[in-house]
Amino acid sequence: MKYEKINNIMLSVVALFNFADIVCRIGKKVKMSNELISKDEITNELVNEIKDLIINARNKVAQQVNETLVDTYWNIGKVIVEKEQSGQIKAEYGKAILLNVSKRLSKEIGKGFSKSNLFNMRKFYLMYSKIPDTSGILGWSHYCELISIKEDAKRQFYEKETINSRWSVRELQRQIETSLFERLLLSDGKANKEKVLQLAREGQILNKPEDVIKDPYVFEFLGVPEQKPLLEKDLEYKLINHIEKFLLELGKGFMFVGSQQRITIGNVHYYVDMVFYNKILKAYVLIDLKMGNLKPENFGQMNMYLNYYEEEINEEGDNKPIGIILCADKDNIVAEYSIGGMNNNLFASNYTYYIPKQEELIAQVEQVIRENEEEKKNKENK
Repeated sequence: MKYEKINNIMLSVVALFNFADIVCRIGKKVKMSNELISKDEITNELVNEIKDLIINARNKVAQQVNETLVDTYWNIGKVIVEKEQSGQIKAEYGKAILLNVSKRLSKEIGKGFSKSNLFNMRKFYLMYSKIPDTSGILGWSHYCELISIKEDAKRQFYEKETINSRWSVRELQRQIETSLFERLLLSDGKANKEKVLQLAREGQILNKPEDVIKDPYVFEFLGVPEQKPLLEKDLEYKLINHIEKFLLELGKGFMFVGSQQRITIGNVHYYVDMVFYNKILKAYVLIDLKMGNLKPENFGQMNMYLNYYEEEINEEGDNKPIGIILCADKDNIVAEYSIGGMNNNLFASNYTYYIPKQEELIAQVEQVIRENEEEKKNKENK
C-alpha cells in the first residue's frame, strides 16, 4: 500500500514533467510563430515603404522631365518664330529650312525633332504667350493635342480638366473627339457666354447635381453599330464590361457601387440598373437605362427609387441621391412636364453609340447662345 502510494506519486511527478515539457514546446512554437509573423509584418512594411519611395521618386522624375521638355520645346518654338519675324527665315523656303534642321537634329541629337514636331513647337509658342506652369502634370504629348484646338476658351477648358482629372493623353483625345466641352454647354439648355468663360477658367466644377449631367452621353467605346437594336440588359452588361471607360464618360468623382441593386417596397422587388456614388457631391447616383423613347412613367419609377435611397440607404453626411434616366430618344417637353413638381434630383439625357459630329454640336451651342442673348436683350428692353 505504501509502495503503491509512492509509485502513484512518482507517476504524477513524471506526468507533471511531461506536461511541463509539452507546455514548454508549445510556448516555443508560439514564440517562433509570433517571430515569423512579426518578421512577415516587418518585411511587408519595408517592401511597402520602399515601393512608395520608388513610386514617388519616379513620379517626381517624370514631372521634372515633362516640365523640362515643355520648357525646352516652347523655347525652340520661340527661336523659330523670332528667326521668321527677323526675316532670316523667308516664308517661301521656311518649310525646306525646317526640314533640313529636322534632319540635322535627328542625326546629331536623336528622336523627337521631326519636321511636324518642330512645327508643333512653333505653334506651341504662338498659342502660349508664356511657358505654361502645370508642375509637370502635362507632358509634351498633352500639348500636341491641345494646340490642335483653335478656340482659346475650349483649349483652356481641356487643359484645366486634364490637370484637374489627371487625364492620360489617350483620355484627353477621347474627350476632345466626343466634344465634351460642347456637351457640357448643352447639358441644361442654358449655354451662354458666361458659361463658356467659366468652363474655360475653372473646368468642370461639381457644386450641384446638375453639374454632373451631359447631353448626350457617348458610348462609342462599346463598339455597337449605330442602327443595331440592343436590349437594356445587353447595354448594361456592355457598360459593366467597359466600366473604366464608362466612369471616364460619367466624369470626375464617380465610383461604381453595383448593378441590378434590389429595392423591396411592400413585398415587391424592384431593381435599379446601375448605382454609383459621387464622392465630390457625396451622393448616390442611380442610372436607369431605357432603349426607346422617354416615357412619363419612367420618371415616376426613378422618383420612387430616389425616395427609397434617401430614406433607407443614405447615411449621415450623404446628400440627396441623384437619378439619371438614359434613353435613346428624349422629348424635352415630355421631360419638363414629367419632372415638374418633383423635389428630387431627377434628370434625363440621351445616349448615342457613335461620336456626334462636332460641327453639329458647335452649331447647336452657337444657336442656344444666340437665343439666350436675344432673350436677355428683350428682358433689358422691357
